[in-house]
Amino acid sequence: MKKKKKELDSIGWREWVSFPELKTKSIKAKVDTGARTSALHVSNIKVFRRTNKVTFTIHPVQRQWRPVINTSALMIGERSVKSSNGESTLRPVIETKLKIGKKIFSIELTLVNRDFMGFRLLLGRSAMKKRYLVNSGQSFLLSKEINKQKGTK
Repeated sequence: MKKKKKELDSIGWREWVSFPELKTKSIKAKVDTGARTSALHVSNIKVFRRTNKVTFTIHPVQRQWRPVINTSALMIGERSVKSSNGESTLRPVIETKLKIGKKIFSIELTLVNRDFMGFRLLLGRSAMKKRYLVNSGQSFLLSKEINKQKGTK
């Protein structure tokens, strides 16, 4: 007897998500199957090696500096990541809860300054693996009710 495969939800190439543990209520993510790792735009990154804690500031609204969310997380490591322009940088990596649609699950997230990029959050394929199919012709499939972005709780 053949096992029936689990049916996956579809997500669009853009989705509204939140990070409950990081006090971030809504942030627009670009879903990028070409990127393995997810990356969050932050500033003021401070790494405390003794405690493996990292503090940083999240700017959830595209092309704006307000609101700002000052937060911290446990750093689980550092990773060398090659950006779209081919440049490699060493980035802090955290693990945190991501809420997309009605699902909440843990993902690894690199922290980086994405000031010159269009989206504050890049959702890489590792976060979506075995959870979602990406419909590249659609947006906001799991976040149909889009309120004006507020960023914080």
